[in-house]
Amino acid sequence: MAIVEYTSGATPPFFEPEPPLSPNALAVLEKRYLRKDESGKVVETPGEMFWRVAWNLAQAERLYGASEEQVWVTAREFYRLMSSTEFLPNSPTLMNAGNELQQLSACFVLPVEDSLDGIFEALKWQAKIHQSGGGTGFGFSRLRPKGDFVKSTMGVASGPVSFMKIFDASTQTVKQGGKRRGANMGILRVDHPDILEFITCKDDLSQVTNFNISVAATDKFMEAVRKGTTYEIVNPRNGEPVRQLDARGMFDKIAHQAWKNGEPGLFFIDTTNKTNPCPHITDFEATNPCGEQPLLPFESCNLGSVDLDKHVVHTGGKWDVDWKKLEHTVRTSVRLLDDVIDMNQYPVPQIEEMTKLTRKIGLGVMGFARLLFKLRVAYDSAEGVEWGRKVMKFVHDMGMDESRRLAEVRGVYPAWKGSRHEKLGLRVRNSYVTTVAPTGTLSMIADTSGGCEPEFSLIWYKNVMDGTHLPYVLDYFIEVAKREGWWREDLIGKIVDNGGRARGLKGVSEAWQRAFAVSFDVSPEWHVRMQAAFQEHCDAAVSKTINLPASATKEDVKQAYLLAYELGCKGITVYRDQSRTDQVLNVGVSEKEKGTEKGREAAGVVREVRIEAPKEPPTPAPLKPRPRPDVITGRTQKIMTGYGAVYVTVNEDEQGLFEIFAQSGRGGGYTASFTEAVARLVSLCLRSGIPVDEIIDQLEGIRSPRIAYDHGEHILSMPDAIAKAVKRHIGAQALGVQKPVEAFEELGGIEPDSEVEKETRDDRAIVRAGLNPECPECGRVLVFEEGCVRCHSCGYSEC
Repeated sequence: MAIVEYTSGATPPFFEPEPPLSPNALAVLEKRYLRKDESGKVVETPGEMFWRVAWNLAQAERLYGASEEQVWVTAREFYRLMSSTEFLPNSPTLMNAGNELQQLSACFVLPVEDSLDGIFEALKWQAKIHQSGGGTGFGFSRLRPKGDFVKSTMGVASGPVSFMKIFDASTQTVKQGGKRRGANMGILRVDHPDILEFITCKDDLSQVTNFNISVAATDKFMEAVRKGTTYEIVNPRNGEPVRQLDARGMFDKIAHQAWKNGEPGLFFIDTTNKTNPCPHITDFEATNPCGEQPLLPFESCNLGSVDLDKHVVHTGGKWDVDWKKLEHTVRTSVRLLDDVIDMNQYPVPQIEEMTKLTRKIGLGVMGFARLLFKLRVAYDSAEGVEWGRKVMKFVHDMGMDESRRLAEVRGVYPAWKGSRHEKLGLRVRNSYVTTVAPTGTLSMIADTSGGCEPEFSLIWYKNVMDGTHLPYVLDYFIEVAKREGWWREDLIGKIVDNGGRARGLKGVSEAWQRAFAVSFDVSPEWHVRMQAAFQEHCDAAVSKTINLPASATKEDVKQAYLLAYELGCKGITVYRDQSRTDQVLNVGVSEKEKGTEKGREAAGVVREVRIEAPKEPPTPAPLKPRPRPDVITGRTQKIMTGYGAVYVTVNEDEQGLFEIFAQSGRGGGYTASFTEAVARLVSLCLRSGIPVDEIIDQLEGIRSPRIAYDHGEHILSMPDAIAKAVKRHIGAQALGVQKPVEAFEELGGIEPDSEVEKETRDDRAIVRAGLNPECPECGRVLVFEEGCVRCHSCGYSEC
C-alpha cells in the first residue's frame, strides 16, 4: 500500500496510507479534482488532495486561538473524515482549497434590481462567480414587465425573460472554474405580469439553455388553486394590481409545461420564508441552480454530505445505524464547514459580507438508498419514509448542537440579534446547518448512492483501460443473493434485461424485490413523501427529482405539486420519463386512436397503400466508384457541434468533389465512429457520381439531442455539420477563397468564432425531455436525478 508523507514547517511529518478508492472514483478525481501541471499531467494523489484541503481548512482554527499542535490535530481529523469518504465537502472546496483560486462555495444568489445599472452589475457578478466555479440563482421578479413604462428613456421595458437571455448568453462564454459552463436558476413570482412568457420560455431548447427555471408560488395562489378562484397579477414597479387571472388555469399551464419538458419547477416561496432565520434582513426570493439552497441576495453557502452507508454496524445478525459514529462525523463536518466560511476567497465583496453575516452551511447526506438496502427496507414504504425522517432528524439535531457548541467558543453568527434563533433563545454559530444537496460526483467518489434519492439501478457500467464498458452489479445485491440462496449465473443478465431492477424477477424473494427498490420502481407519491420526510428536519431545502412514468398525465403532475405543498416541501421538480419538448408528427395510427373506428379506418387505408404493387422501373446500371488518384487536394474546416469540434476535410480530383474525411472526439467512441461512417458513405456517393446537392439535402437538417452554434448557423447534428461543411466548401470555392476554410468572413459577413464557441445546447432540458444524450466526456448515457444532469460512468455533472 502506498504511503503518503505530509510535512509542514517545524512540525514532524506523519504518515497515512493512500485512501482505498474504487477505480471509478480515481477516474473522477483525476479528471476533475487532482492538481495538474501546465501540460495537463496529474501531479497530485487523492491522499495529497485530501491533505491539501484538510490542512488549508484547519488554518481557520488559528482565528479562534488554536495552537500549532491543535491545528495539526484538526487537520488530521479533517483528513481522515474525507479520505474515508465518510464525509465530503462540495466540489469547489475539493478543487480549490489550498490552490490559488481558493473559492470554496457552490451556491450563490444574486439580486437583480429594476434598473439597467442593477441588471448589468448582476451580470458582472455572475461572470465572476461562474469563472470561480460557483452556480448562481436569480429572482427576476423585481423587474418591471414587458411593455411597461421606463421614465429615463420615455420608452418601454423589455421584461424579465429578455434579460434572462442576456444572462444566459454570458454563461455560454464564461467557463465555470475553467472547467465547464456555469449553471443558473431563474425564478419569477406567479403574480408577475410576465409569468406566461416565463413558463414557456424554454419551449425552444436553443433558448435560455443555461437556466433551470421555477415559478415562485405564493400561499395566496395555492389557496386560489384549491378554491378555484382568481388571483391578482401585480406590477412590481409600483405594487399595483393590473388584472386577475384564473388560478387553476395558470396552475394547469405550469403543470402542462412540466409534463411536457420537465420545467418549470415550483418554489413555494411563502413556505420557505416562514422558516427564514433572518427575516429582519430581507426575504428569500431565489435559490441556487438545483433548488435545495434558498439564499438571501448576495448570500453564498458551502455544502457537504455524510455517506450514511459508511455509518452502519452489523450486530445480532442484522445491520443498524452506528449512531455514535454518525454523531462524531456530523460534529466534525459542521466544524469543517464553518471553517470553510473563514478560509473562502469570495468573488464579490458583498457576498463575503452577507455570507459572514449569516454563516449558513449546508450539511446533507448521501448513500441513503444503500442504507435502506442493508436495513432491508423498501424505499417506497411507510417504514422507508420513517427512516428518512429519523436519519435526517438525527443529522439535524446533532448538527445544530455542534453549531451551538461552536457559538460558545466563536460567538453566534453576526445577524443573530433580531433573528428567529434569538427569539427561541438558541445561540448558534450558523443560521442554517442542514441541506440535502445533489451529490453527483461526490457520491461517485464515495462509491455510494446520491443524496436521498433511490438507487438509479442495480447495474451500471465501468470504464476499463481499452475504452470498453463492463457491467457492474451492486456488490451488496450479489452478497445477498448468494447468502439467501437465490444467486444463479444468469442473474446479472436477467437484471440487465429487466432494466436494472430486481422487482418482477423470478427466483428473487418477494421481500428482497421490495427492499432493492430503484428509481423506476418508486411511484411519484412515495417520491414526494420521502422528500417531505427529509424536509421536516432540514433548514434549507431538499434536492430531489419526482420521477413520473411515461404514461403519466398532466393531472399526475398537478397531484404531485399539491401533495408537495400540503406536506411542507419548499419546492418540487418533476420529470416524466420519455417526455418530449416537440410534438412528433404521427404517421399512420396514433396510440390514442388504436381500437377506435377512426383508427381501424386509418389502418385499413395504410394497409391498402402498402399492398399496392408499383410498376417496376428498368434495372439501372450499377454505379462504380471512380478510383482514388495518388495525389489529391482539399481543405479542412473546424465546425463546433453539440458533441464537440469536428474537423471536416473535403478533397477534390479533376472531376470535382471526391471524398470527405471527418474526425471528432477520441477514436473508438460512439460519436467518432458514427461520424467516420457518415463521411465514408458521403465519399462513396461522391465517387459514384451522386449529385452533391442531393447528398446535402439528405444530411442537412437532421436533428440530434444536442445543438450548437457555429459561424452564424445552428449545427443540429454531426450529419448536419458535414452537410454544412460541404456547402461552405462550395461557397468558398465560388468566391475564390484560397486559405483553409476556418473563418468564412467572406460568406455574408459572418464573424469567425475566435475564442468563443456559441454552443446552444442544454443537457438539463434535453435529459428532462427524455432524449438522454450521450455524455460529452465518456459517451455513456446521461441521466437526470437530484435536480441535475450526471453521468454514472465517468462522473460528469452539469451542477
